[in-house]
Amino acid sequence: QVQLVESGGGLVQAGGSLRLSCAASGRTFSTYNMGWFRQAPGKEREFVAALSRSGGIRSYADSVKGRFTISRDNAKNTMYLQMNSLKPEDTGVYSCAVAVHGWSVNSRSSSTYDYWGQGAQVTVSS
Repeated sequence: QVQLVESGGGLVQAGGSLRLSCAASGRTFSTYNMGWFRQAPGKEREFVAALSRSGGIRSYADSVKGRFTISRDNAKNTMYLQMNSLKPEDTGVYSCAVAVHGWSVNSRSSSTYDYWGQGAQVTVSS
């Protein structure tokens, strides 16, 4: 069982920045492939970014490429999402997730992931 806890969400003006953190339980954090997803009000959950267990392979949704950076610190059992140049359309609940089996950096499907955090609200005002 893996427990994930997000933090760092909040309200920010357009053009601002936020950094989300995802703290994971367990002694095998370095074996997890991980990702970030978000869900805006009235919309389906969508892929944001993914990161391999070593941190060496990353992928991003086109909508955030060049603005968001996914990273991890295996010594701290924590993954991050640095979000810069935020836009109102980035508003939503951001959730981190762990994939235990069958992960690919090119997979954008939430069904790839086995464990989820409760989510952190990010609101970007115009």
